[in-house]
Amino acid sequence: MEFDTVILGAGAAGLMCAAHAGGRALVIDHARNPGEKIRISGGGRCNFTNLYAAPENFLSQNPHFCKSALARYTQWDFIELVGRHGIAWHEKTLGQLFCDGKATQIVAMLRDEMDKAGAALWLSTALADVRRTESGFSLTLDREGDRKTVDCRNLVLATGGKSIPKMGATGLAYDIARQFGLGVTETRPALVPFTFSDGRFAPLAGVSLPVGLSNARASFDEALLFTHRGLSGPAVLQLSSYWREGEEIAVNLIPGMTLLEALRAQRQQAGRRALTTELGRHLPSRLVEYLVPELGLSGNLADQSDAALEALCARLSDWRLTPSGTEGYRTAEVTLGGIDTDGLSSRTMEAKEVPGLFAIGEAVDVTGWLGGYNFQWAWASGYAAGTAIAAKG
Repeated sequence: MEFDTVILGAGAAGLMCAAHAGGRALVIDHARNPGEKIRISGGGRCNFTNLYAAPENFLSQNPHFCKSALARYTQWDFIELVGRHGIAWHEKTLGQLFCDGKATQIVAMLRDEMDKAGAALWLSTALADVRRTESGFSLTLDREGDRKTVDCRNLVLATGGKSIPKMGATGLAYDIARQFGLGVTETRPALVPFTFSDGRFAPLAGVSLPVGLSNARASFDEALLFTHRGLSGPAVLQLSSYWREGEEIAVNLIPGMTLLEALRAQRQQAGRRALTTELGRHLPSRLVEYLVPELGLSGNLADQSDAALEALCARLSDWRLTPSGTEGYRTAEVTLGGIDTDGLSSRTMEAKEVPGLFAIGEAVDVTGWLGGYNFQWAWASGYAAGTAIAAKG
């Protein structure tokens, strides 16, 4: 069987590419349903893009690589597409856009766009082998027990990274890239919770509060959530992309808070009350109780000198911790790193030395922040590859 284009992976990037590739395009995926990561994202409502998506919200060994694709297919383009399909949406914090209804609406929209473009979709189909031919590529596929050979001029790697292996994620795109001489950068779990081997935060499991979280490379002001195994929440997931094993992180438990002035005022009005009681007016009470031995919290507020209160606030604004590790690919939302951008055209996503081979989405060494950025990269890179393929004729 012959197709103009075969797209490996029916995720966000692959479906988007198929909608724009033109000609006879075939999308294959080993899963039983397309767009599974879309379906589960955003608590089932799909955080499909971000109003503030820009190149500075992405990590890569080449921070300039993503600029072309993001400029040519923006968040506004995708919002227009969503509106055209009558999908209602709303904005949450920090420019994050979600469906009012279900994430499956986004999958249905992409399927509809694919159908309009005449692309075919084969699910429950595994890739057994791929090789280069004089005219393009030849793929051996296992489709529901039948062995098929498919030839194509263009091959698109859109199988994502290693995150969430229970959904079938593998390093397939990296293996194929290496097979054809493309480099692959170091890959790591990203947007993932931190763990502490001693279980120190188990007593605080479920406690959440806004914090400032930082290391030597980045800082984020968002919510932190204590878990039985360590730390999670948006601030933690964001910083995990910039963290390496053995490194210390700094937690500001009182960001934007004039705690020193507040405690001084409380000392005048309620000095006979316990320091922990008064501190509990500003921080979760369970957290205050947890910090009693570490910070030496004792006595009444009236017993605290200005110097003591200053020292306390300094400690609360710079709590140093060293995670043991992360939860790994099991819960990571994305994979950091991937197919080296040095071997790809930033305009078309085509391999410079392997004509007809394209790589898009999470498979590429471009990783976005939490909050819809990775979907925007999927849309933009899928569009870039699809339109480039269509232009070939």
